[in-house]
Amino acid sequence: MVDTIKGKAVIFTQGGPTAVINASWVGVVQGLMLNSDIEEIWGAINGIDGIMSENFVDLKAQTAATLQDISYTPASQLRSTRKKPNADDNNKMLDVFQKHNIRYAFGIGGNDTSESLDIINDAAREREYELRVFHVAKTVDNDLMENDHTPGYGSAARYVANAFRGVNLDNQCFGGLYIGVCMGRHAGFLTAAAALGRTSPEDGPHLVYLPEVPFSLEQFAKDVEAVYKKHNRCVVAVSEGIEDDKHTPILQVLAKDGQLECDSHGNVQLSGTGALADSLVNYVKEHLEKAGVVKKLRARGDTFGYVQRSFPEQSPVDREEALGLGRFAASCAQSGNIDGSCAIVRVSDEPYTSEFKLVPLKNVAGKTRRMPEEFIAPTKNNVTEAFMRYGRPLIGEMSPIGLLDFSKKVKI
Repeated sequence: MVDTIKGKAVIFTQGGPTAVINASWVGVVQGLMLNSDIEEIWGAINGIDGIMSENFVDLKAQTAATLQDISYTPASQLRSTRKKPNADDNNKMLDVFQKHNIRYAFGIGGNDTSESLDIINDAAREREYELRVFHVAKTVDNDLMENDHTPGYGSAARYVANAFRGVNLDNQCFGGLYIGVCMGRHAGFLTAAAALGRTSPEDGPHLVYLPEVPFSLEQFAKDVEAVYKKHNRCVVAVSEGIEDDKHTPILQVLAKDGQLECDSHGNVQLSGTGALADSLVNYVKEHLEKAGVVKKLRARGDTFGYVQRSFPEQSPVDREEALGLGRFAASCAQSGNIDGSCAIVRVSDEPYTSEFKLVPLKNVAGKTRRMPEEFIAPTKNNVTEAFMRYGRPLIGEMSPIGLLDFSKKVKI
């Protein structure tokens, strides 16, 4: 702990947006607003790119009503970047900090953002420039170390759960196969959230495939066949990051010449297309029809994409925790702390309660948390009740679904 220091504060957001990322930085602004040591509060437009180009907006000058509305708004009003700072970037940012007497830096983002802040922090120490650096956790992937969960996940999980609730009811009408591909290259939390929409054991998704578990196309086809024979339909949630036991992306295994998009290095693009969903549908369709399970399978695959992370309906818990974590970051900066990552810790499941803690930046920077084993069903194609207990409080109460009582049929 050290004494606080007079100067300006800068807030920036990095990486993919979420439904509550604005709530996080609004929380920081609210926490800093009445502190006399904080002379001004600036928002950097487009993350660290905005710092280097001195592209700032005055956040202290915004009205309370404007900030309140922004806290309900999805995606990042401060815009974003995925740039990772190099030595030249660090020097440019520190030059800007010194020029404007910026002494407090708050970055809202995931593990890449925490790593960027850690790099900036080390550079400031080398220059012997007194700077207070704080990371405010954010990511729909829910893959940050030291966190029970991260702001952004609850709202994205709520969207996924609701989407699969609707898909399940749609699938009941005509039967057939539905495969939905969710975000999650290395961690399966968001895909697992599809299960949170179930209201009965018969509901889909009947199968859930996570990147933490090696994926076998042959076993996948058998799993779908078993479900289809039982229910005459099958709903599946799949992570975009599924790989085989040799760590080869399944999309690459299924690839045919000219079918997939590649980057400039020739690497298969896993997200941003519907290729994985379509390829899995075609694979299972061919299997079931050849096996004689169905003559002609009614099948559909969708890739959820960006809609998961910036859908304009926040989980109430997610919103309050995002605001709270931002305010906590502000309080840490004003309590003599010089740096750290602000994280969420779960206190209890029933009733659900959480608290915030400050952890070393290096504990989070550049690291990836994955789904714990106790959340993954022994069958490797579903989630456990432990995950359901974990996830339910985070998405908030969902609207009721009414079901006909088919036992009350008219007797003719």
